[in-house]
Amino acid sequence: MLHWFLAAAVAGQFALGWLMQEIAKSPPGPRAAAFNLHKSIGLAILALMLFRLAWRARHAPPPFPAMPAWQARAARANHALLYGLLLMLPIVGYLGSAFSGYPVRFFGIALPVWAARDETLKSLMSTAHLGAAWLLAAAVALHVAAVARHALVQRDGLLARMRLRGRSGFRVSPREAAPARAR
Repeated sequence: MLHWFLAAAVAGQFALGWLMQEIAKSPPGPRAAAFNLHKSIGLAILALMLFRLAWRARHAPPPFPAMPAWQARAARANHALLYGLLLMLPIVGYLGSAFSGYPVRFFGIALPVWAARDETLKSLMSTAHLGAAWLLAAAVALHVAAVARHALVQRDGLLARMRLRGRSGFRVSPREAAPARAR
């Protein structure tokens, strides 16, 4: 369930991040509200990712269905990239905000100010945030494409690993649930 909540939050962040750039700077209220919401959701994603890392440290992921070793390595590498970016993005976004001279708000609560305004560091963090966002978009696209290939072309039961509801997860046919080598 955490996977799907994070997926929805990340999709929302992409949409909000794109749209908030189009909000006029004057009057500042609507633009500031959009940026503060984006920052709040980003910090919530960071907290959820820390929880997810703690969970993953104690709970092994379900096994992959039968697949070539290179695909399993690619999947693990892309998952590591997704985890790293979902930790990095909120951190560099927060740092960019901290160095902007404006208070960082978490759903309306002003967080303590600890950094002085520094345009160079703000610019560096903003550039890192934007670059990481584009890299995350590519990693998400690869992730979704791989899942679609496994679900629609290979039909190897990969979606059974991603539990949407209860213990049974997605409803898959016995043919889809069987490992590819067993067919």
